[in-house]
Amino acid sequence: MDYSEINRQLWNAKTDIHFNSEFYNVDYFLKGKSSLNPIELELLGDVGGKSILHLQCHFGLDTLSLAREGARVTGVDLSDRSIEKANELAKEAKLKARFIRSNIYKLPEVMDEKFDIVFTSYGVIGWLPDMERWAQTIARFLKPGGRFVMVEFHPVVWMFSYDFKTIEFSYSSNEPIIEELEGTYTNRDAEIKQKSVSWNHGLSKVINALINSGLTIEQFNEHDFSPYNCFQNTVETEKGKFQIKGLEGKIPMLYSVKAQLI
Repeated sequence: MDYSEINRQLWNAKTDIHFNSEFYNVDYFLKGKSSLNPIELELLGDVGGKSILHLQCHFGLDTLSLAREGARVTGVDLSDRSIEKANELAKEAKLKARFIRSNIYKLPEVMDEKFDIVFTSYGVIGWLPDMERWAQTIARFLKPGGRFVMVEFHPVVWMFSYDFKTIEFSYSSNEPIIEELEGTYTNRDAEIKQKSVSWNHGLSKVINALINSGLTIEQFNEHDFSPYNCFQNTVETEKGKFQIKGLEGKIPMLYSVKAQLI
């Protein structure tokens, strides 16, 4: 099974739907607004003049928000359609960024440079089977003293059925989750039905992979909300903070990591 090709086709099919959705609100971005959330902005700090590698960047909205903050950015994604739309968006927004289509594990074959910051966020690592190789790739592209910043959905969230009524999946497993679902998180009625291959990675697997690759964990936090209304049965408990109805304040929904390569 070629999981990479299956998921490339999936995200090619999703990209235009996402690009035109209210969820991503590209018009808002083109009017000068940042797509980045307070959690990652605080972790990243002042990025002016910094070189940033953004892994699994989709169509580059966050990448270009970093460019608008003065960073020199390179975005990488598996989907060729996403990279096409990222380049179109950069041109329309009159922002400078480089976008590369690549499987994360194959990135050392197409790039040979190091960055001040490697950044990744929200629903990304579940598309990768091997956290050790993922972390090694991060370390490979960091300068000595460089930082890795990550915000990701908590593995507890991925244990639930899609309606959050039952526990359906393992907290952490090396076995792939193979599905064929209709719609997408920006529009559940979208006319799209594609196979996907994903994995659930527990916190110890992720954090130990980073440590094993030579990174020092500087900060780790868990958060009981999502800044995105991308799940079923949600309630907005505060402006821009979504929780699962009936589970408000009871489960973690995000975690964040800041690490340094010494």
